[in-house]
Amino acid sequence: MIEVKNLYKRYGSHVAVNNLSFKIEDGEILGFLGPNGAGKTTTMNMITGYLSSTQGEIEIDGVSVLSDPMAAKTRIGYLPEQPPLYTDMTVKEYLNFVYDLKKVRMPRGPHLAEICRLVRVEEVYNRLIKNLSKGYRQRVGIAQALVGNPDVLILDEPTVGLDPKQIIEIRNLIAHLGKTHTVILSSHILSEIQAVCERVIIINRGTMIADDSPDNLAKHLTTDHSFVARILGPKAEVTRLLKGIKGVKTAVCLGPREQGAFEYKIDPVDRTDIRKELFKRLADRSWPLIMLKSNEPSLEEIFIKLTDLDEDEMEQIRESFKNPPPEQDIKDEFDMFVEPDEQKENEEESQELLKAREERMRKTDAIKLVDGTLGFDDEDEDEEEDK
Repeated sequence: MIEVKNLYKRYGSHVAVNNLSFKIEDGEILGFLGPNGAGKTTTMNMITGYLSSTQGEIEIDGVSVLSDPMAAKTRIGYLPEQPPLYTDMTVKEYLNFVYDLKKVRMPRGPHLAEICRLVRVEEVYNRLIKNLSKGYRQRVGIAQALVGNPDVLILDEPTVGLDPKQIIEIRNLIAHLGKTHTVILSSHILSEIQAVCERVIIINRGTMIADDSPDNLAKHLTTDHSFVARILGPKAEVTRLLKGIKGVKTAVCLGPREQGAFEYKIDPVDRTDIRKELFKRLADRSWPLIMLKSNEPSLEEIFIKLTDLDEDEMEQIRESFKNPPPEQDIKDEFDMFVEPDEQKENEEESQELLKAREERMRKTDAIKLVDGTLGFDDEDEDEEEDK
């Protein structure tokens, strides 16, 4: 849908955008990030045709912004950081003005009514824009971008200055629009980007540093892929279960956190995803998983790390993204630590021990029911097993 090739923008000796290339597919929500002065707004202005590029190509659905700007612009809806509102107009007058300006061919009444319903400005439709709150002005700005039903939406800081409730409403609206539009979203509220965007591009000093999903960025930039789990169940047995899950390198109890629950740090082999197997094992034993969180860095931490690099470090990061380490199958990753014969032997031994333990527990419970001693605590049980 959007393809940017070798894009440059120079102001004299200053290079604002330096050899930027990326592609955005249909229906994708892209987070476009960078510190102030990184070239984000300049890039978006060139994509919309508002600024000309010094060098490079931009295509919208195969249409060149340079050679056929009018055809390309009909496919774009743009909300700049400062919404382009005429405050002496009512919302109705303004949206009708935009409708005429864009030469929209859709039926006027139904089209504008649907946009107003979507962005929830029906109740202020006949009010002057200058009398609206900041939140409603942002909504009207998004409404003008939607006039003509463009395939691409470019939103520059759409939630700046909004209160938390308004931010959530706009975020939900963007997620909804992403189902039928290609969206480029620029924001300094990184939790918003992480919640809405499927993919993130980070630029600094006019050049691209990273391009990937938020989750993959975290996995790529850290060696700590461990989890912290809070589990309600007997400490010794839970620890043994965790250590027995395929793909788990180490499992350590961090201590009690609430009534009957302990926290455990689980370190998987390389990038093995053990969450499904962990849940299945705990569910089989009716041990509730109260909390599970990753120790991988947040998008905010990633952003700070990447935008605080010097030129040489940025080049190393770019090269590492071009040549990521090969993904390994979960079984292969586990087998790196265990010889095949030893692994088979361990699995057979574990199955035999599990059957023997279950049989012993059934007999013990039957005896307790007869003599009335049912209910000794987990620590005593662990001591008996150790013996």
